[in-house]
Amino acid sequence: MATTPAGPTTVRGPGLPASVTPSFLQRLTTRVSAAPDAARVTTSAPYTGVPLADFPVSTPDDVEAAFARARNAQKTWAATPIAERKKILLRYHDLILARQDEALDLMQAENGKTRRDAFLEVVDIGIVSRYYARNAAKYLGPKRRRGAIPLLTHTTELRHPKGVVTVVSPWNYPLSMAASDTIAALMAGNAVVQKPDTQTALTALWSMDLMYEAGLPTDVWQMVIGRGSSIGDALMNNADYMMFTGSTATGRQIASDAGRRLIGASLELGGKNPMIVLDDADIEKAADGAVAACFPSAGQLCVSVERLYVAESIRDEFVAAFTRRTKNLKIGAAYDYSMDVGSLTTPAQLKTVTEHVDDAVAKGATVLAGGRARPDLGPLFHEPTILTDVTPEMTLYGHETFGPVVSVYTYRDVDEAVSMANATAYGLNASVWSRNGARGRALAARVHAGTVNVNEAFAAAWGSIDAPMGGMGDSGLGRRHGADGILKYTEPQTIAHQRIQGFYPPSGISPESWAGLLTGALKALKAAGVR
Repeated sequence: MATTPAGPTTVRGPGLPASVTPSFLQRLTTRVSAAPDAARVTTSAPYTGVPLADFPVSTPDDVEAAFARARNAQKTWAATPIAERKKILLRYHDLILARQDEALDLMQAENGKTRRDAFLEVVDIGIVSRYYARNAAKYLGPKRRRGAIPLLTHTTELRHPKGVVTVVSPWNYPLSMAASDTIAALMAGNAVVQKPDTQTALTALWSMDLMYEAGLPTDVWQMVIGRGSSIGDALMNNADYMMFTGSTATGRQIASDAGRRLIGASLELGGKNPMIVLDDADIEKAADGAVAACFPSAGQLCVSVERLYVAESIRDEFVAAFTRRTKNLKIGAAYDYSMDVGSLTTPAQLKTVTEHVDDAVAKGATVLAGGRARPDLGPLFHEPTILTDVTPEMTLYGHETFGPVVSVYTYRDVDEAVSMANATAYGLNASVWSRNGARGRALAARVHAGTVNVNEAFAAAWGSIDAPMGGMGDSGLGRRHGADGILKYTEPQTIAHQRIQGFYPPSGISPESWAGLLTGALKALKAAGVR
């Protein structure tokens, strides 16, 4: 992407879906919070490399102005009853489903993924919208808490919105990551200033546009475009809370900056996710699961699998089944459901994938499937790749590739499998395969990862919206989904009303006598089983 002088609002080249018209793109790009005479940045379509759209670039002053508008709007939004917020979110849910073809076209045009993978993002946002619309009142409503002195202390926990939340979302899942965290923040009564990755900003802007169509008041959700090196400080310094999805290196810096400001941060970062195939696994189903685990969105998924550990006794049979399926995958560009694997999204990502594979092969790795870029299909395509004989001196052994590449290893016993799976600083997602569900769950509990799926790749845990999702170790801090996913955007407040008598002695009773009475009361409460 290159910054260009002010010019046409949109550029549409060949190979784009019919719905992606200049007028449609113009409507979206004008949603960016930027000055009329802003510099512009142009993106390209991964399938073909043709120009897709150009955006006004926000400056630090534009970010400051967006926060000012959002902060003013947030006051009214926070006072809006939860029941009214719920109605807006449920209308948004219906619009997402009704207008999904627009979202699918945009995601494919600017990300390069298959339509099947794009559709899972639509499903995700539908589930998240419904969940928080219908559960927010339970999470955010006043709650009676046990008081200090039974019957005499009336204690209530309240939840207040943080204020204005900064959401920084990545390019790999442009609808899920742009909307899911924002939905929870908005439902909690916050305003949001968001910086999506520029490459996939159209999808984020479309999502915001749809939320306003559903009834969100003006300025509650703001969108800015620009590099973190330019507007990152303004986003951090004005935020009341920071939600970031991206690289571990950037996450560390954000955590440091948030600590300096004493604000909260939730960070979903990188991963080097393992899949363990136990000796009692259904080999055919596990091979299908491995394909689903390793190659969705061309492997550009934080929770996808890059390390595969197979029991020695079934290794040859499993690898043959997995390799056969991988070689039969259809890779290419199509705005329908005919392809299994799409394109990588950026030249930088293709460079990383190619370098990782070439480095491994040069140092002795064996290619069982794939192993090369496919410029005949488009500028950023790379074949789904299976490697064996991968050793620690190879770059991809311990570093995240974030592409359609997986390394297969063999283990002798379960303890060795767990040890190998946990031999990483990351801890985001994992997958375990066994015919025995209890055995699979027991092993899953030993894996150092925020989510572990049994007989599934990642969708079971990700789609279980009522449960927390996030990483351990270098994979991040905080959680999305469930109660954690909305309560993190709130400030808890305790209000305790003391009636009749407190902890100090009433008139006429000496401190010594009062201490004795309280001591007896504490013993009696314990004996009575009072918590």
